[in-house]
Amino acid sequence: MKIAEIIQTIENFAPISYQENYDNAGLIIGDKLTDCTGVLICLDSIEAVVDEAIAKNCNLIVAHHPIIFSGLKKINGKNYIERTIIKAIKNDIAIYACHTNIDNVRLGVSDVIAEKLNLKNRKILEPKKSILKKLFTYIPTKRKDDLLNALFAAGAGNIGNYSECSFSVEGNGTFKPNELANPVVGENGIRSNENEAKIEVIFPYYLESKIIQTLKANHPYEEVAFEIISLDNAFQDVGSGMIGDLENEMDEMQFLSYLKEKMNTQCIRYTSLLNKPIKTVAVCGGAGSFLLNHAISQKADVFITGDFKYHQFFDADNQLIICDIGHYESEQFTSQLFNKIISEKFPNFAVQISTINTNPVNYI
Repeated sequence: MKIAEIIQTIENFAPISYQENYDNAGLIIGDKLTDCTGVLICLDSIEAVVDEAIAKNCNLIVAHHPIIFSGLKKINGKNYIERTIIKAIKNDIAIYACHTNIDNVRLGVSDVIAEKLNLKNRKILEPKKSILKKLFTYIPTKRKDDLLNALFAAGAGNIGNYSECSFSVEGNGTFKPNELANPVVGENGIRSNENEAKIEVIFPYYLESKIIQTLKANHPYEEVAFEIISLDNAFQDVGSGMIGDLENEMDEMQFLSYLKEKMNTQCIRYTSLLNKPIKTVAVCGGAGSFLLNHAISQKADVFITGDFKYHQFFDADNQLIICDIGHYESEQFTSQLFNKIISEKFPNFAVQISTINTNPVNYI
């Protein structure tokens, strides 16, 4: 088992291309071609976690937060980041981070919170734009289904809860092979008229190379005519936060107690109660204040996240209740998600969740 195989499994679930532009997800330290002796999962890959990995013979740490966010000019151990890096390198421990890319996928960090709260009718709170592309191509009608099946297998044609989505229409195609051509149908120097189908399928942009390769490998023509355009449509499977409904309405204090229990937190900072039942709930793992207006516009009764600043609480403006449960608390179940992703692919491999609480915030 190579470290690369673990990384590929994670990135099949949360493609690295879905990370935000400020992020630094990916393999932070180490060689992906190294044999993997075991995986230790954590939120924060600090020194104590490296010590734990050494003790448990795990040479790969999978963390949610990248230990390095910005460039380092010196590595001499003057802070916890540099000390962690030095210790990991000295002990041949690889560190991999999967951060905003797993925040942004449909079944990612925010969905784990929504699942803990048993929310129904879940959907992404702020779907991302500029993720989708559309392929147009033309193929003899009798070969249409074979090509579509190949494109679907490559990842094209997914829309929300539906797969194998496409559109096609039949028409007449013309082409005239020159003397250097080797046509599948028709003759050199003579214009051919063929009954063809025009096929349209969508796909996420990061699959473009794979889609083109699949198209050319499964198309009968020597020269494949196709077009790819970028779409401005929001992609419902990628984006920030989640929103859903409680199975049954709760009064506000009942919901706060429910939230405290389900999220295993000692403290909730919240805005003024509005004296109305809670039904629609918006959530975001980590620091989600940027989604407040989306939660308001979608008529959420409460918005749950972490890291709200003092003045940002005023922005609730009596339109919903903000519940700040803490950054760590909102992401504490992410380790379980990583464990599920890896263990389902490699059920007999050594995957362990760190026993160290890396939360730097304490309560009294």
